[in-house]
Amino acid sequence: MDDSRIIELFFERSEQAIAELSRKYGVIIKKLSENILRDKQDAEECVNDTYFDVWNAIPPQRPSSLTALVCRIARNISLDRFRYNSSQKRGAYTVCLDELAECVSSKETVESQFAADELKRLVEKYLDTLDKTNRLIFVRRYWYIDSTKDIAEAAGLNEGAVRTRLARLRVKLKEFLEERGVDV
Repeated sequence: MDDSRIIELFFERSEQAIAELSRKYGVIIKKLSENILRDKQDAEECVNDTYFDVWNAIPPQRPSSLTALVCRIARNISLDRFRYNSSQKRGAYTVCLDELAECVSSKETVESQFAADELKRLVEKYLDTLDKTNRLIFVRRYWYIDSTKDIAEAAGLNEGAVRTRLARLRVKLKEFLEERGVDV
């Protein structure tokens, strides 16, 4: 079923909307949650919470991209659970953040919200400069928190090549941000 019809089912408040959402996006949501949490039971709870939050978001929202809405909600729920579960532990999400730490400053300032919005815009602009393969590698690692093994399989590369590309992409991101006046 296409996304526009699923959205219409949500507007009709039909329970079939959840079934169709699960059929179309259930695997993606579960994989995203498992990548962040590394715990199948917690991931399954996040999947269910995602369906609930999407139910509450549509209506009033009429998303232009159901995929983006669902993934954003799933990611945020999973990150909240990750923070709750692992104040002392290092998970995959922490490892990914550590990899990007050299590119992005973590200083808290009064202008932090503005800076975060500007940084988001600049990272999106940086992603636009990448070819399809490098963009896939970057997004799968730092948005979907995929392992280098999973990324390598998706990109048709070996793991070492993916790790090398990620290192180079981080260096280029740092240079890109510095050229635009971001203190890194």
